[in-house]
Amino acid sequence: MGMLSLPEFLSCGKKKDFSLTNEKDAHSSESDENSERGNWSNKGDYLLSMVGYAVGLGNVWRFPYLTYQNGGGAFLIPYTLMLALAGLPLFFMECSLGQFASLGPVSVWRILPLFQGVGITMVIISTFVTIYYNVIIAYALYYLFASFQKVLPWSECFSWADAFCSKTRIVSDCNTTLNGEIIHANYSVITSNNLTCINGTINYKPVQFPSEQYWNKVALQRSSGLDETGRIVWYLALCLLLSWMIVGAALFKGIKSSGKVVYFTALFPYVILLILLVRGATLEGALDGIEYYIGRQSNITKLMEAEVWKDAATQIFYSLSVAWGGLVALSSYNKFHNNCYSDAILVCVTNCVTSIFAGFAIFSILGHMAFVSERPVSEVVDSGFDLAFVAYPEALSKLPVSPLWSFLFFFMLLLLGLDSQFATIETLTTTIQDIYPKVMRKLRIPITLGLCTLLFFLGLICVTQAGIYWVNLIDHFCAGWGILIAAVLEIIGIVYIYGGNRFIADIEMMIGKKSCLFWLWWRMCWFFITPVLLMAILVWSLVTFSNPTYGSVVYPAWGTAVGWCMIIFCVIWIPIVAIVKIVKAEGNLIQRIVSCCRPAANWGPYLECHRGERYSHIIDPKKEKEHEIPTVSAYIY
Repeated sequence: MGMLSLPEFLSCGKKKDFSLTNEKDAHSSESDENSERGNWSNKGDYLLSMVGYAVGLGNVWRFPYLTYQNGGGAFLIPYTLMLALAGLPLFFMECSLGQFASLGPVSVWRILPLFQGVGITMVIISTFVTIYYNVIIAYALYYLFASFQKVLPWSECFSWADAFCSKTRIVSDCNTTLNGEIIHANYSVITSNNLTCINGTINYKPVQFPSEQYWNKVALQRSSGLDETGRIVWYLALCLLLSWMIVGAALFKGIKSSGKVVYFTALFPYVILLILLVRGATLEGALDGIEYYIGRQSNITKLMEAEVWKDAATQIFYSLSVAWGGLVALSSYNKFHNNCYSDAILVCVTNCVTSIFAGFAIFSILGHMAFVSERPVSEVVDSGFDLAFVAYPEALSKLPVSPLWSFLFFFMLLLLGLDSQFATIETLTTTIQDIYPKVMRKLRIPITLGLCTLLFFLGLICVTQAGIYWVNLIDHFCAGWGILIAAVLEIIGIVYIYGGNRFIADIEMMIGKKSCLFWLWWRMCWFFITPVLLMAILVWSLVTFSNPTYGSVVYPAWGTAVGWCMIIFCVIWIPIVAIVKIVKAEGNLIQRIVSCCRPAANWGPYLECHRGERYSHIIDPKKEKEHEIPTVSAYIY
């Protein structure tokens, strides 16, 4: 055997291990640039994971409705502008930040220790959201299993229905002409006397589709409100357990396993959307639905309304999943010189095109539903839970071979939810890895499975008879202001305190030197446009705040108080960590604050070979505390 050459023995950030014990992390492999944290096996794993994270349920059940509500095709103008002005700049910033430091959303705040609480806020909000998000996946699983029947259980008013259940509108009363006089009479009287109603005078009884009653009475067994918790709905609890088992199985080796699973979970929904679109386009009434979606004649005057621009900005913001910590976590496993710029543009464009494409698939079938039920499209269109679990299932039940289309739709919802969930859990495990790297290398599988088990038990409150109220409450509070506050502080901290030009120089270390013209747009957005837009959305959200409701059910005062407690618990860490940092610093108050506004001594590229002259002074944390397992308090301090 010949002797090994130096390049074969040493490489950037890793070395050959000839020890007999050779403990390896399932997160890393021999080909990884960063042997300690691991890297994506290839570019495709990363891009599909990012697409799966960004493209979620909101693309299917929120964007089409907003487009219809805000002027049809004209809505695409503010939507595209908000993508360029707010969504893409933040997306590119977070991808660059994670890739540069190879750290998760908490540790990456070595860039600005005073703001480390922002990273903690992101992780806590992601934890709250992942609890209820998997409950929605459980709903999709339940409907998926319910689709394996010859007749869909929500296609008719079966034994569980009440007197208000009907597939068609029921006339209550109207005006008619009798002996030359116009009278008002019940419809039963009119039909018994062979009379006809005068157009425009018909009143209908309040009825509910079978799918609506099935959703409330069978699937959810919904109670009267948050006050009435009721029992755990056992089949939803089993579906929730199954969804967590799927997530745990996909993540047991971290990005090495989830990176392969997303080839199916991220791509197959597009196949199903295409199938649904082709089927929907061939149905009677489909054109009416599509015209409601993009508008027979787009209402350009809608662009004069501030609400339209606010809806476009918030949809872009939440659709791209910025400020949740996931983009930083996923990008932290990239190789240092990966072109994060082109990745950010590709993922953002894919996300927005998917939203538009999904709208055609959804509205073509809703148009057919309106045609069959003899209702205007506006009466069958809805968003959120009502679209996914009431309106669309009702439309699918009217198609030939309806169980097949129902299965495909809920399978698509399942996949859309799962790959977003994969990235959110990876955000949490990445944070744990950054705090306890040696423990995580040895115990990655039990820690990941233990985390999934804990979150399953925390989610059981959401599968009680009052579960839907808890899901709506968490979504109303945690997925709103907390994310906006984190995003505003993130961009202000990096651009105005750390330094926007300094951050651009960091990015150029990864993707190469770029011209001033190249950076002109990003500087305009980062320094002014994006922060102003985010502040405007935050202020608008606070001014227009309303207490949470679910349909016509108003939440009790204690429920709203719980919501406020959740959001306070999420953001309180921002001032707490800032105060702790200042107290632990040295000097007078001004000196301490200035010290905490400077990057930590170990801030910079993770691997020594990437640091160059700019970061040659860096203190390597691996050498500094080689044998020490840090506590959480030491980690924050």
